[in-house]
Amino acid sequence: MKESSTIDLKLEKEKAVKVYKNQEEASLYTANRIASIIKEKQIKGEHAIIGLATGATPKGVYQELVRMHRNEGLSFKNMISFNLDEYYPMMPVEEQSYVSFMKQQLFNHIDVPIHQIHIPDGTLSIEAIQAYCDLYEQKIQDFGGLDIQLLGIGRTGHIGFNEPGSDDVTKTRLVTLNDITREDASGDFGGKEKVPSQAITMGIQTITGAKEIILLALSKRKAEIIQKALEGHITPDVPATFLQKYKNVEYILDAEAASLLSNIKV
Repeated sequence: MKESSTIDLKLEKEKAVKVYKNQEEASLYTANRIASIIKEKQIKGEHAIIGLATGATPKGVYQELVRMHRNEGLSFKNMISFNLDEYYPMMPVEEQSYVSFMKQQLFNHIDVPIHQIHIPDGTLSIEAIQAYCDLYEQKIQDFGGLDIQLLGIGRTGHIGFNEPGSDDVTKTRLVTLNDITREDASGDFGGKEKVPSQAITMGIQTITGAKEIILLALSKRKAEIIQKALEGHITPDVPATFLQKYKNVEYILDAEAASLLSNIKV
């Protein structure tokens, strides 16, 4: 494993922030945090309950976890995973589905049992969604809650698909996607008009119930929203600001994503 140069700082209310010089080092650290929990639980003979994210941001994390499995013998047999979200409607075989994403980036390359993987179902009828979401919540609780939740952040400040207007008591549910979110996804779908207008997502209460949370943000295009999320007022207009209330959150940034933070010079 490569050693990383990093700047550690504390924001108000003891929020831990680590700023790495590039995306690779930030991803390596994050992968190691997840791997350490899996290993700790293996020693105890327990399952590791891991909340996973999709999108461009965690790809480097998954690449490193796959490398650790192949080259270092890291086993995922004790991992039970819950993904944050899925587009709705969405067939799992579609290239843009998060089922396909997770298989391509991680699941097809490790030894996690398929029955221990949970991703919201984008094929449900509208009438079946609420009961399904309630069951998703119950499954997480039945396993004792999430040991760690990996998050990215959207340009609207969404975590999962909790768009502006979401409050911190929300649970897994069907939501309407913000136009900016759909615009950002348009490249994957061949146009904004082809991006689903809805998604099933864990709620903010679900996310913040995790024992540990890592918010990973990479690249200059995330700098503005990271500044708002970490230094702005807590508001439903920027859902990621709710994380400021919790001491179990670690913000992992590269230098570009951290470049607008007022209390650090990068």
